[in-house]
Amino acid sequence: MLKIIECIPNFSDGRNPAIIQALIAAGRSVPGVWLLGHTSDPDHHRSVLTFAGRPDALCNAVFQAIRIATERIDLRRHEGVHPRIGATDVVPFVPLQDATMEDCVQLARRLGERVGRELQIPVFLYEQATNHPDRTRLESIRRGGLPGLSARLAADRNWRPDFGPSRLHETAGAIVIGARPPLIAFNVNLNTADLTIAKAIAKTVRQSSGGLPHVKAIGIPLAGRGIVQVSMNITDYRVTSMATAFLAVKTEATRTGVGIADSELIGLVPQAALDQAAAAFLRFKRFDPMSVLETKLAAAMSAQSHADASQIEAFLQAVAAATPAPAGGSVAALVGALAASLGVMGARLGKEPAAEQQLADMSRRLQTLMQEDCDAYEVFAQARKLPADHADRSAILTAALQRITEVPLEIAELACEAGRAIASFRTGVSAPVQSDLTVGIIMAVAAAEAGLHTANTNLKYQQIQHLKCSLAQRCSKISNCLEELKGLCYTPPSVA
Repeated sequence: MLKIIECIPNFSDGRNPAIIQALIAAGRSVPGVWLLGHTSDPDHHRSVLTFAGRPDALCNAVFQAIRIATERIDLRRHEGVHPRIGATDVVPFVPLQDATMEDCVQLARRLGERVGRELQIPVFLYEQATNHPDRTRLESIRRGGLPGLSARLAADRNWRPDFGPSRLHETAGAIVIGARPPLIAFNVNLNTADLTIAKAIAKTVRQSSGGLPHVKAIGIPLAGRGIVQVSMNITDYRVTSMATAFLAVKTEATRTGVGIADSELIGLVPQAALDQAAAAFLRFKRFDPMSVLETKLAAAMSAQSHADASQIEAFLQAVAAATPAPAGGSVAALVGALAASLGVMGARLGKEPAAEQQLADMSRRLQTLMQEDCDAYEVFAQARKLPADHADRSAILTAALQRITEVPLEIAELACEAGRAIASFRTGVSAPVQSDLTVGIIMAVAAAEAGLHTANTNLKYQQIQHLKCSLAQRCSKISNCLEELKGLCYTPPSVA
């Protein structure tokens, strides 16, 4: 399984579409990284991008986005209600698929070192990535804003950055990079312009003031809408759910005679958090996350994927074992099935239903032949063990020899047919798909050559002349087909 990590960089611009698009494009420019979502808010003057990808690619993609932010965002002219200390303010890494927190810690340190060295921005590590207890929490590093951080840098040796210079970047400020568990950025908007109400509610619900555990909250104005907001970070939704946080804000707002306008998510949220919130509001007696259709389907598909992977691993181990079968014929059949499956993909994309069905049938038959080749060899091996004076030994051996020749011949014939079928529509698809289909033809050639080689080897032992001649004719036809296919492999098709 691929190791996948999430990164949610926060940039101090939520108003300039050109800058926001440049940040997105920078992250997307690296193969192996996906943009899962982005939000921008003009009042906060902040954009939050959510990327996911393989560790090395993700580190490079986020660095490219930070470089763009450094070039194009000037904190000296920045005005927004959200706390910040950098053009790229905070960059957290979160483990997703097959990744650990330690993987994220190492990635945060690698990125921090590069940012400090190449961009000359002071980098502070936080959460799981820091070795400084007083820098674990983001708000501790942001305390006092840029002026407060600048003063600490100048006066306190303990506040030297983890990477980069011990002074703020002239336009980009500083940057906080770290590793943490999933966090939910959840805002509740109030039907009032009175900022004192939002601040009072935020103080009541946040953990640092004796409120809800794992909840951080501030009250801020949304000038563009003429209302105020209780902006929250839920750092462990398993302890304090979104439903609990929402109800706490609603209860406090009701006490002051203020209603709820709406609520919003910034970035992405784990499915489990939504399941938890729904279960709380609907007051289920018992709620099993597997009751969710999509969750159940994903689990079933994942289980099947693991089962398929186990079957492939088992086949490879069987081929590698010191036993006569499975061997060349079965491997040729697998390669042919893969070639036909590539053809099915191309036929679907090229809207060729007849070719799609034909190739799908070939792929299924070739998969069956993987086992039939093993079975045929087993029968042949048992026939050879019959006593020399066995009355039917000659007939049984002849039939077994015929079968271990016919199976690889059928593999070779089907592989040739698959190659021809793929070539028949290759010119009607896009250039990238043409490349994949060319791989399919190359694999079909390999499967056909392997099957033909196996058949010719076994044919040498056949003593019945009319059978030998019939099988030799089939071999000759396959050889002619192979010459044609080899020419198609490396003849560039026209671009659709």
